[in-house]
Amino acid sequence: MALNDRSGSASALDPARMIADARRALFTMAGVMAVIWLLQLVNWLDDYGLSRDYGVRPQELGSLPNIVTSPLLHWNWAHLEANSGPLFVFGFLAAYRGVKKFLGLTALVAVTSELTAWVFDKPNSVGVGASGVVFGYFGYVVLRGVFDRNLIDTLIGVVLGASYAYMVTGALPGVAPGISWAAHLGGLVGGLAGAWIFRDRGPRAAAPKPAAAGGGAVGTGGAPGSRADLLKELDDFGL
Repeated sequence: MALNDRSGSASALDPARMIADARRALFTMAGVMAVIWLLQLVNWLDDYGLSRDYGVRPQELGSLPNIVTSPLLHWNWAHLEANSGPLFVFGFLAAYRGVKKFLGLTALVAVTSELTAWVFDKPNSVGVGASGVVFGYFGYVVLRGVFDRNLIDTLIGVVLGASYAYMVTGALPGVAPGISWAAHLGGLVGGLAGAWIFRDRGPRAAAPKPAAAGGGAVGTGGAPGSRADLLKELDDFGL
């Protein structure tokens, strides 16, 4: 399968565009981390009542809605600190190609991770933590470039996969007692699937046509070129 850059031209390597994409991903992950750390503070002040009330309880139907909240909660500060570094790094790489894709991917891996934990974890336990989402981001970034036919992202995925291959053992039963291998496995599978689901499905929009004989560039029911300008602005925001 042939590989090319995201836009099929040198525009994907434009320094200004790369800086804008990186800034957007940085702000996105800074916001995510701020929410998680703020919730941890509230949780700590409440003696971790949020974790007990909104964590996933395996095989209990009443706790199924908690698959949305459990990745945001942790059992203690050490638990949060252990997840924060990988979450920020892998999340930044996942968000680099667009916020809309990132939000869809986050929803997907949260569901696959926590639903798998709900099915396979031991009864009478309560599961919380963002590690399943971390595994999801990891799987997505490793495989994204292949489905997008993007050489740069493929190389990033190869380097990341080789550097953090040891993480995959955390998705195997019995390797790390007390840690939900099922949540890790579900997140990893969700991330790999997300690389295909959120792949680029076609070439980017063609450049606006040259100005017509009577005046400016052709628009659509408005100022000349207004539609093209709007599409460019939306693309700059990853939408």
